[in-house]
Amino acid sequence: MTSKRSYGDACGVARALDAVGERWALMVVRELLLGPKRFTDIRAGLPSLSADVLAQRLRGLEGAGVVRRRTMPPPAASKVYELTPSGEALEPVILALGRWGGANAAPPCAGMGMSFDAHVLSMRSLFRPDLAGDFAARIELRLGEGHFRATVAGGSFEIDPGEDPAADATLETDPGTLLALIHGRRELAEVQRAGEIAIEGDEAVAARFLGLFPLPEPAVA
Repeated sequence: MTSKRSYGDACGVARALDAVGERWALMVVRELLLGPKRFTDIRAGLPSLSADVLAQRLRGLEGAGVVRRRTMPPPAASKVYELTPSGEALEPVILALGRWGGANAAPPCAGMGMSFDAHVLSMRSLFRPDLAGDFAARIELRLGEGHFRATVAGGSFEIDPGEDPAADATLETDPGTLLALIHGRRELAEVQRAGEIAIEGDEAVAARFLGLFPLPEPAVA
């Protein structure tokens, strides 16, 4: 992002922050990691961000080659913003920040929420290959109107928008309940008794899957 302010430092860290270090810039990138969005959709995921500031950040990110605009094909024909390959390369940076924040940042204030996409992306941040081992499964997550294909195989994890008719198990719940389960704040049996989750297919696979995303431990001296 072209900015009037610069660290004036040749270090790659400084130059990266010159490009994407403005307040809200990386949050905008986070909202685009799962795919293109209209301006209004980005704002919906970042309700504390004003339209004026969002427009400024998008212009800056476009100038830095991180974001681009395009028009969707008919019948939609709407203008959307999407990440360029350079922008997509920021994903591991954002996931690493998410892991660090989950373990070391101050806890969220009461009533503080997070966007739908942030709930989904937190699974990419928290996935533990060592807990997965040789476990392999395909899971479909139905989170309200959003459907996602999750795949665990070879100690890796992928999650993308879409349905998976061949899934080993399908979980239908809301994003908050899903996070409470994978963070260990609630037990699966208790959530099932409360009718807050529906599981189709192999329940043992679903339970194993939910245990692969624990909160990280804080750094210690």
